[in-house]
Amino acid sequence: MSEPKTPTPTPAGDTYKGWVFKWTNYIKGYQRRWFVLSNGLLSYYRTQAEMGHTCRGTINLATATITVDDACNFVISNGGAQTYHLKASCEVERQRWITALELAKAKAARMQAESDDSGDDFPSSSPPVAHGQGGGSQNSEVQSALRTLGSKVEDLSTCNDLISKHGSALQRSLSELDSLRLTGEAGDKIRQVTERATLFRITSNAMINACQDFLALAQAHSKRWQKALQAERDQRVRLEETLEQLAKQHNHLERAFRGASQANASSDNKSAAGPGKGEASDEDDDNEFFDAMEEAPEFITVPADPQFHKRSSSNISGFNSEMCPDDQSLNEEPLAMNPESPSQELVPLKKRRTRVSDKPNYSLNLWSIMKNCIGKELSKIPMPVNFNEPISMLQRLSEDLEYHELLDKASKCQSSLEQMCYVAAFSVSSYSTTVYRTGKPFNPLLGETYELDRRRESGYRSLCEQVSHHPPAAAHHVISDRGWTLRQEITVASKFRGKYISIMPLGTIHAIFEKGNNHYTWRKVTTTVHNIIVGKLWIDQSGEIDVVNHTTGDRCHLKFAPYSYFSRDVARKVTGVVMDKDGKAHYVLSGTWDEKMEFSRVMQSSRGGENGTEGKQKTVYQTLKAREVWRRNPLPEGAETMYYFTSLALTLNESEEGMAPTDSRWRPDQRLMEDGRWDEANSEKQRLEEKQRSVRREREREAASQRTSSQSEEAVDEDSLTDPSLKSAPHDNYQALWFERCEDQITGEQIHIYKGGYWEAKDRGSWEGCPDIF
Repeated sequence: MSEPKTPTPTPAGDTYKGWVFKWTNYIKGYQRRWFVLSNGLLSYYRTQAEMGHTCRGTINLATATITVDDACNFVISNGGAQTYHLKASCEVERQRWITALELAKAKAARMQAESDDSGDDFPSSSPPVAHGQGGGSQNSEVQSALRTLGSKVEDLSTCNDLISKHGSALQRSLSELDSLRLTGEAGDKIRQVTERATLFRITSNAMINACQDFLALAQAHSKRWQKALQAERDQRVRLEETLEQLAKQHNHLERAFRGASQANASSDNKSAAGPGKGEASDEDDDNEFFDAMEEAPEFITVPADPQFHKRSSSNISGFNSEMCPDDQSLNEEPLAMNPESPSQELVPLKKRRTRVSDKPNYSLNLWSIMKNCIGKELSKIPMPVNFNEPISMLQRLSEDLEYHELLDKASKCQSSLEQMCYVAAFSVSSYSTTVYRTGKPFNPLLGETYELDRRRESGYRSLCEQVSHHPPAAAHHVISDRGWTLRQEITVASKFRGKYISIMPLGTIHAIFEKGNNHYTWRKVTTTVHNIIVGKLWIDQSGEIDVVNHTTGDRCHLKFAPYSYFSRDVARKVTGVVMDKDGKAHYVLSGTWDEKMEFSRVMQSSRGGENGTEGKQKTVYQTLKAREVWRRNPLPEGAETMYYFTSLALTLNESEEGMAPTDSRWRPDQRLMEDGRWDEANSEKQRLEEKQRSVRREREREAASQRTSSQSEEAVDEDSLTDPSLKSAPHDNYQALWFERCEDQITGEQIHIYKGGYWEAKDRGSWEGCPDIF
């Protein structure tokens, strides 16, 4: 049954489709496949019906090479991972495909270069614009038209290059024909001239069609541009009139405010009772202004009335009733610190390294590895070290202590609400190291440990252990001489979705302070790695965190705003409100997870106007001047060649004296990668993973034999048959060495708690119980 002949579009179009014979194997030879060329990608299907659900293969033309074998055959390859041997039905059809492929390749390479330069890879098409939005809608329309016209101009340039190339070849052939005598070679040369003349005609037609498209678009949009320009002029006139009216209103309000202030100064009793009419009017106008903002957040902060600053040091009862007693010590001073505390500037007793070997420039096609892994758990995908960074997940977890000074300061706070500000800032600071770090840390081996002993420099000791392999789980315990303890067990759930990877850390983080016995808990937000297939990798954090003080009932709700191309807000924004157990707001936190966090003390709160989207009222917080609570440390010099490691990360894999034999610093594949010997590191990585599999199989056999022997010695009663704990008995009897499994008294989760003994074993130099994992 013959297929209907499909119309062939011009090669200058954005999409090219058609039947081409593809080499499959030596048994079936060439088989007819339906090929689609779109957006710089060449995909093929067995039939046209498969286009909606099953793609048999895709190759990115930006990095591909296109070669011609003979009259009908041509080859497309991206460097060895993918190679398509194709055959057209005739010579003319082959050249149509060659022209279309070269155009698509040039456009894809150009788009990739622009994407790398800008650092952000967003769709080139403009977003859909709703009708009736005035100048913004028309401006988007103009921008879209300009982008389309620019693309057509680039097509014309590419076609011009192709015409020059084919024209030169034709000229050479004609010159050779003139010098020939009438011999047997004349026929071959004449055929060659004819072939190249045909190619030249096809390319010329493509350029003519592109020119026609360009002219048609220019004529269609010329009137629209005139209307858009006139609309912009009208809008500018309206804005000038509006600004003039606002300036007059501002002067009027300023005069009214001065009059109210003078009236309050002349009557102290009246001023103590409450703000004057002029003040209230000014405040109402401010609230109206903020309510009119587009895309407003859940709450609004405005500067507190100047009267609050004057009254904060007085004992006026009317104002004291608006303040929480344990907040009155703050006023406009920084968060309180114990004056007897020692200086935070401690000179390290050991000189730490400041560099690692530069990252080699090895290229590898990620899509060739990931295309068969869509929907799988990321930890189960075998990955070469080319996508790693030379530290393990345990060391990455220890990087949460980069800004341990926040917990040191929190331990000295007099108020639990002040302490909450520092703890919330600490929970945000752990993400600052991820903004440039697109490399994947090594998956720890089961039983692998990592110690970070900075007791002499910074007063804390940290220990991590991989307590489970599937699912991967790491237990972490930190004890500080400065009055705090941090513990967590993190299980990473991750999914590869084709264009991005979602990493969802599961588990609760605990911070316990000796002073006041305050116990805080929170969880981590979702990390997303974008542009896995094409473009520059970039990382985003999104979600919400509730930092809870289980001792006092205080709570801080933090919101990590996901990145949006259309948002007017600052990128990577984090906002939060610190509330007491009664729900009264005391502090507002704001900033970005990659740069800094600030806090502002709330003096008054009120319900503002309605939110236009859902009709909800927003809370307006009147706050004092914002104070910085945390700022990211600058990256060391040359960090871009050292995996963008921070100063702490550069020291994590540095050898220490007396380490346990299971410490990540002993891991050979990780050490080889750090030294730049990636091929050897890949071999070692495979050896270690195979060794871990064999140990796990042996452990499962031992567990199975133990269950069999216990069942043969004891009779199984009727209750044991229905006991769910027996039915769900694990096949693996592995137990962690330094952590024990128990129930968390706060969350009720089954977690691993540090049982002690590690640092004592290190002091003795006794590691008999450690397994041989490397």
